[in-house]
Amino acid sequence: QVQLVQSGGGLVQAGGSLRLSCLVSGRTYTSDFMGWFRQAPGKEREFVAGISWSGDPAYYADSVKGRFTVSKDGAKNTVLLQMNSLKADDTDAYYCAAAREGRFYYRSWVYEYWGQGTQVTVSS
Repeated sequence: QVQLVQSGGGLVQAGGSLRLSCLVSGRTYTSDFMGWFRQAPGKEREFVAGISWSGDPAYYADSVKGRFTVSKDGAKNTVLLQMNSLKADDTDAYYCAAAREGRFYYRSWVYEYWGQGTQVTVSS
């Protein structure tokens, strides 16, 4: 059973940085692609960034390109999301997720496993 445990997040001023971490246990071929999503109350989950354990390039939403960086540490089974130059619009609950593969990485429905979520609040 694949389990995702998130850490990080919190409150930061606009222009600041935060780092989110996602520890993956029970990793198998069913969790080859890792994505980060965010969701505001009453809205659908929005793709933020994604990366494959097998080495494909990382993918980013246009809204975070140049500010966010997704990375992986295979030895630690951890995926990181470094968020720089944060804006008030980045305020959301953030989720890491695992999918079998990344063909439709931007669609939340392809992800089988989800972390518990962590709140990111950016004050302006």
